[in-house]
Amino acid sequence: MSVKERFDLTGKVALVTGGSRGIGRAIAVGLAEHGADVAMVYRSAEAEAASAAEAVRKLGRRAWTYKQDLAETDKLACLAQRAWNDCGRIDILVNNAGMAYLERFEEITPEHWRRVLAVNLDAVFFLTQSISRRMVEAGIKGRIINLSSKNGFVAEAGLAHYNASKGGVELLTQSLAIELGPFGITVNTIAPGIIETEIGGEFDLDPAFFDYYKEHIPLEHRFGSVEDCVGAAVFLASRAGAYMTGQHLIIDGGVLCEQVPRMQFMPASKLRRE
Repeated sequence: MSVKERFDLTGKVALVTGGSRGIGRAIAVGLAEHGADVAMVYRSAEAEAASAAEAVRKLGRRAWTYKQDLAETDKLACLAQRAWNDCGRIDILVNNAGMAYLERFEEITPEHWRRVLAVNLDAVFFLTQSISRRMVEAGIKGRIINLSSKNGFVAEAGLAHYNASKGGVELLTQSLAIELGPFGITVNTIAPGIIETEIGGEFDLDPAFFDYYKEHIPLEHRFGSVEDCVGAAVFLASRAGAYMTGQHLIIDGGVLCEQVPRMQFMPASKLRRE
């Protein structure tokens, strides 16, 4: 099998939540570039969803859009049924949609706590439950890809609810990998660090934070782009990733590699660029 064949998604149908913009849009278009038809779920960004669908269609693939607030978990079974009926099947489910509030733990209200957990964790569970049941009944050896975060492994101040939700996604993913493995369905996560997207753009932070953070990113001292996440999604969705399940791909520029920042306290490097 050639490299091209290993990553070919022709004939596959993907359902991507939060597919109207940011990482979700990039993954939706990236899957289409490799041959998949794509359905996208959005909450309110109707114009952006239409634009993403048009980008998919320009690649010669089919596209569908669905407006749904994922916090309304009691409606996700209906969403799954509608998408399945319209698309004929779902081979790849990308649980990408996510949200966060930046606030100290003593300031978190029950409403904020429940909404973050509902969108980031509950929706992942219930949509996967509905879609995977149909995959099993149809004999589809599908792919479930959950967008987690490096915050699923280490915590950050001001994000107690977000940290908890992403830690939950990591262990949920492993649990589902065990139970869906006998049916040939893989379940994995993509765990980004800071990616230049809309989420977090309205956080009330001293701008100096971003320069400070970049100093501690080993890879070129830069934030990631949405395109940096696409290759991982295509790999996990394709035959190239067929024997990988219950795992995570961390895309953070190396932030988690360094427990204690030390470089700035060491003698200057003798390495020089020509």
